[in-house]
Amino acid sequence: QVQLVESGGGLVQPGGSLRLSCAASESIFSMDFMGWYRQAPGKQRELVAALTRGGSTNYADSVKGRFTISRDNAKNTVYLQMNSLKSEDTAVYYCTAFRLGSNYWGQGTQVTVSS
Repeated sequence: QVQLVESGGGLVQPGGSLRLSCAASESIFSMDFMGWYRQAPGKQRELVAALTRGGSTNYADSVKGRFTISRDNAKNTVYLQMNSLKSEDTAVYYCTAFRLGSNYWGQGTQVTVSS
């Protein structure tokens, strides 16, 4: 059972930046896919950014050019750098990992963008 622990959420003003971290209990290099989802109140959970084992990335159109997903294999950690934050980025952000047909989720971290 892979455990994922997110951190780095908080309150930030519009235009500000945050970096989320997702620490995995096992080697992230063994994961087929890791990513970040978010869920705003009253909305469905949506994919924000994805990173494959091979290093390919994919982003939601709403965050392209503002968010960057990256990893540190030595620390078994995946990051989401979020710049130029907007009020519509407010949501709970979840880290996810997929390996050999199993999907794992973190507990989520709240990001609130407000003045």
